[in-house]
Amino acid sequence: MTTKPLTLGHSPDPDDAFMFYALAGQPKIDTEGLAFEHVLSDIQSCNERAERGELDITALSLHGYTYVADKYRMTTCGASVGDGYGPLLVSKTARTKDQLRDVPIAVPGVRTTAYLALKLYFPQARTKSLPFDAILDAVAAGTEDVGLLIHEGQLTWGDYGVHKVEDLGAWWKRETSLPLPLGINAVRRDLPDDLQRKIQRVLQRSIEYGLEHRQAALAYAKGFGRGIDDARNDRFVGMYVNDFTLDLGDRGRKGVTTLLQRAAAAGLVRSDVPLDFVT
Repeated sequence: MTTKPLTLGHSPDPDDAFMFYALAGQPKIDTEGLAFEHVLSDIQSCNERAERGELDITALSLHGYTYVADKYRMTTCGASVGDGYGPLLVSKTARTKDQLRDVPIAVPGVRTTAYLALKLYFPQARTKSLPFDAILDAVAAGTEDVGLLIHEGQLTWGDYGVHKVEDLGAWWKRETSLPLPLGINAVRRDLPDDLQRKIQRVLQRSIEYGLEHRQAALAYAKGFGRGIDDARNDRFVGMYVNDFTLDLGDRGRKGVTTLLQRAAAAGLVRSDVPLDFVT
């Protein structure tokens, strides 16, 4: 084993837990001698920690990656991609798109991909940041008029008496015919190239193990679901651990490049971000 574990940052959510089930506790797969220290942080915190170069391997918002591309390289596995679904805009009372200009929108961080998609969908949006797991409650209680939901809120919003304004993943697919890449995994650029490739192989092996041992991995993932039932846990994991997660492939990569090209054209991200992957 390596003498020092590699820090592996990821969200405490069912999809990430499912992906890394094989690396939790005693590894269930061949790690090729690598050891991992799991660092559980919400995605905004992962983005911020990556800016400081604190994590060897980390989940990132694709938007967040644009701020750390000089420090990290993307892996081809581990992505969270919505093909026709994604972050949800919900409101306390029914609203049209044009009525969004009337109120600030609660978002789960300005460097999340959900925020980036929102600004492409509605450039005039005024936003305020809240913890992602506080947004749905705040909209339901009326303390926020409009909120942008990620994670399991995309499935549970109907229980709260709020109104759907738009599914940004569905909007993106109507606009581009492409999936919406929300999150990616990345490794530090200053790690040796052979180690980067080894990390990518092990991460992909972990994802494959979860998919091949789905019920056990789902049971483990449910502990990270903040009260969702078995059916919703299964559905949520299926939404964000899929073929794109095993390998982005040509269509997934086109989603990445198209999103960032459009964001750059809108002045939302840099236009010179190196979009290179571990190969």
